[in-house]
Amino acid sequence: MNLRFVGLLQTLSGADRIITVDHLLDELPSSINRQDDSYIPTTPSGNNLITSGDAHFESTAFYITPIGEAGSEQRDHSDLFLGSIIEPALETLKLKVVRADQIDQPGVITKQVIEYLFKARLVIADLSYHNPNVFYELAIRHMLRKPVVQLMRSSDRIPFDVNQVRTITIDTSSIYRMVPQLEAYKSQIAAQVRRALDDPDSVDSPITMYLPNQG
Repeated sequence: MNLRFVGLLQTLSGADRIITVDHLLDELPSSINRQDDSYIPTTPSGNNLITSGDAHFESTAFYITPIGEAGSEQRDHSDLFLGSIIEPALETLKLKVVRADQIDQPGVITKQVIEYLFKARLVIADLSYHNPNVFYELAIRHMLRKPVVQLMRSSDRIPFDVNQVRTITIDTSSIYRMVPQLEAYKSQIAAQVRRALDDPDSVDSPITMYLPNQG
């Protein structure tokens, strides 16, 4: 993707965000006339750390995703999905999105992640890049039979273990394919989240499909 090249992907509040064309044009010299009033929808994120005392799990959506190192493709991907798709989609549902690197709590990070997997009202699982940690954490959530919404890049293949579970695919192959569909992606996520939260017992997973009477 060439979002950063054209100036539409900028680092704001410590994370990459797709900015509006209006915002980009405002940064240009005043001598340049604005020619286009179109925009790219996005919602800014404070990227605040979540402390132990503020972790209200009932209003938390835990985002499990390949985070990677700062500046890596995986981090750019995760920041983009978080700030431009997932957070805006869940904002109207009053859910605070938390990613593992946003947890500011003493102790072993694995223990903290598992606590969120157990207690968060919702988990958003990003299967992009086939990250083993993501699948490990997804399996824990499946065993708990708690609400999960799956998504991934359309360029990745859904593994057969979870390919019967509804998964939202997002085309990141170019800005020309992704940007016009941002609102549709957000709507799909919001709709699946509503269904999952309204009827948690109906959430699909390999566990519920093959062992429906267990748990």
